[in-house]
Amino acid sequence: MRLSVASVTVAHNSLRILPRQIEALMRQTRSLHEIVVVDNASTDGTGSMLAERYPKVKVLRMSSNLGMAGAWAAGLNYAALERGYDWVWTFDDDSVPDEGALEMMLCGNQSCGAPDDIGMLAPMAIHTETGINYPPLLWKDGYLRPTTELMRKPVWFADLVQTSGCMVRRELVAEVGLPRADFFMDFFDFEYCLRARSCGYRLAVVTGSKLAHQIGGARHVRLPFYSRLWPNQPAWREYYISRNLAYAVWWLYPNSRTKLFVMCHMLRHAGGVVLFGSDKGACLRKMVQGFLDGRLGRLGVRFLPGSSPDA
Repeated sequence: MRLSVASVTVAHNSLRILPRQIEALMRQTRSLHEIVVVDNASTDGTGSMLAERYPKVKVLRMSSNLGMAGAWAAGLNYAALERGYDWVWTFDDDSVPDEGALEMMLCGNQSCGAPDDIGMLAPMAIHTETGINYPPLLWKDGYLRPTTELMRKPVWFADLVQTSGCMVRRELVAEVGLPRADFFMDFFDFEYCLRARSCGYRLAVVTGSKLAHQIGGARHVRLPFYSRLWPNQPAWREYYISRNLAYAVWWLYPNSRTKLFVMCHMLRHAGGVVLFGSDKGACLRKMVQGFLDGRLGRLGVRFLPGSSPDA
């Protein structure tokens, strides 16, 4: 039986960049049953553009900005639970899959025998400007990058995958529930992966499936004995990155070794902000505020994109 697959893209003020992705989705060698865009309260004419240029695309219009987390939850609810598609292929608005990406991932699933415990399929994300791989991660009392040997395998298994490009099985959504909208932005996808893993689902990475991804406008930084992509995030986003990671570790998965990892990770990240960040003071203040709010369990929408760093 042919599996049904729909794509779900979360878009916010994506008038200029979204058409590249829609065109790539329409050119897939394995056609989609439905293309869905969650318009996250755009104000730049994204909705009008979709209606005029892509009338067959299903648009879910949000009355307010729900963040990536809330909009992803709305998209999964529609595609997996209301429409009942077997798989939901999810995206940020700045990602562009190769034309054979969907077919490659489904073939990767079949090569494993299509077991019921594979709850997500993920491609290999590639930073558009530098060509650097941005692989899914392992979670061993903290983030762990997979080895080069592991990433050479046609199919391998990760613990954490990003929203953009990943495919989610309908049964996983029905059993695990929807992503946490109160995270608003960042780590909500990793929290969802940890929840899926705790329910026995595996996350398969299909190495041959490629996704071009901007990764937050990251740039390649090089120092002696140090080379990595640095995502130069605004202060409001540094708040959510720190808050949601701290909340997950102190409230959802408490573990002394993981807490130590988070403290060290945040100190290293703060050092990166000092060395490479463009708004150092505001970002550091928001990191501290986010960490404290996460420890205290204060979630929800605190800052919106474009808000003042000192709000």
